[in-house]
Amino acid sequence: MEEIIRNYFSCWLNKDEKPLTAIFADNIIYSECYGPEYRGIRQIQQWFHDWNQKGTVEKWDIKQIYICQNTVIVEWYFQCDYCNTPGAFDGVTIAQFDENKKIYNLKEFESKCDHEYPYGITPNNL
Repeated sequence: MEEIIRNYFSCWLNKDEKPLTAIFADNIIYSECYGPEYRGIRQIQQWFHDWNQKGTVEKWDIKQIYICQNTVIVEWYFQCDYCNTPGAFDGVTIAQFDENKKIYNLKEFESKCDHEYPYGITPNNL
């Protein structure tokens, strides 16, 4: 399952939609971190194609991967340029796999990558 997740991230970095049908189940439900939800492999393929016409994923670095039965939780850093506007954020993906080792449910959650320290404590002075 870890290899499948890494392959998926590589699809975006390489703008390669060919592996999508091997990664996702036909009835995939994919919820993006900022609201859109795609249902079915055809919508995933259309979204991937359309997004890559306007944008480029510059980084999608995996920080940690946790695997528990048929569920994979991935913590990552994402950086892109979309319509000539740079963007970056931290995030988490929860992906559920079916018996064929395909993702049938995926949810993303976003976190700002710039942190504030209201009490003056930073990772450097703990």
